[in-house]
Amino acid sequence: MKPSPTRPALVIRALHTTQGQGLDVYAFFIKGGDIVRVADISRIGRDATDALKGFQRPEIRQHVKGIVDYLNQGDVLFPNAIILAMAPDVKFTASRGSRPTGDARVSESGTLTLPIYDEGQRVAWIVDGQQRSIALSQAQHSDLAVPVIGFVSDKISVQREQFILVNKAKPLPTRLINELLPETAAFVLPRDLAARKLPAELVNLLNQDPASPFHRIVKRASDQTASGAVVTDTALLSIVKNSLSTALGALAPFKLIGRDGGGDVEGMYRLLITYWTAVKNVFPNCWGMDPKNSRLMHSAGLLAMGLLMDAIYLRLAPNADVATVQREIEKIAPACRWTEGTWESIGLPWNEVQNTPQHVKKLQAALMQIYAASNHTKKFT
Repeated sequence: MKPSPTRPALVIRALHTTQGQGLDVYAFFIKGGDIVRVADISRIGRDATDALKGFQRPEIRQHVKGIVDYLNQGDVLFPNAIILAMAPDVKFTASRGSRPTGDARVSESGTLTLPIYDEGQRVAWIVDGQQRSIALSQAQHSDLAVPVIGFVSDKISVQREQFILVNKAKPLPTRLINELLPETAAFVLPRDLAARKLPAELVNLLNQDPASPFHRIVKRASDQTASGAVVTDTALLSIVKNSLSTALGALAPFKLIGRDGGGDVEGMYRLLITYWTAVKNVFPNCWGMDPKNSRLMHSAGLLAMGLLMDAIYLRLAPNADVATVQREIEKIAPACRWTEGTWESIGLPWNEVQNTPQHVKKLQAALMQIYAASNHTKKFT
């Protein structure tokens, strides 16, 4: 939507500079109540095709109320900048005249015009400060001038990038970051976030692919009311990260293959599909159930089976088919107690296994011992 002479707009004084690959960046002040007139809040969610939309977490009403109560005290200090991503529809006109002596020439002053569009089509999106922006619109003194930093980009991947980077040091839910990472450009992310991007991409594929045993059963930050989602994405992310970071991990050999140092992602994904399909085939009555009813779908069970995956692929070729992998998993099946009974080797009833470091290690050790013993017995009988 393009601005027109009859469409209302906010005209404000601003400073302009450029960053990155020629992106326009502006610094200005705006009345607090006007932020939600020019900027939408891009909530994280999924559309009908399961494509990721937006990036913002839900409104935290108690947090907003606290800010409103503070603002309603009267003359308050509110220097924290709101960060906006703005569409190219904004218009900047540089001021005329000579620069003052000693000007560092890192920015230029001028007038910024922000068209006012209808909700859902606004010229900007809030990248950081959604709770503050909502509070400012609800406060008694909505004319309080607040600082804003805005960059021009209508690319959702850039907006998500900045959202993650700005909130990285704040208590932003890890699961929200993990779901957003596959939709960002990893080459501009810090090393620690870039390292989390590949596991997040693989887990995202496992949930979206109809051929995956995890199809639509993974709990994600964007699925507020998802039915049938029983597996936490954090457990699957840990399995992938552990397998990639361990020299003897099933996925580790794929890191050395592929272009641009990114590894053979397709090979990793095929192995994950093969292994977990075999797990589902061996334990069909335990798969896809609520973790309260099946500890196979519990984080502790998944992490234990993830370690077994690494052990199994020490014996098998990476391209082993489902039937071959299934025969290996069947070796430990008689001793498993996912839905009833007691794990003999660790002395725990099936439903008392919890996602604690102690229980996870015990269950992992039990499966590894059972698998090793089965191979030893077969070799010498």
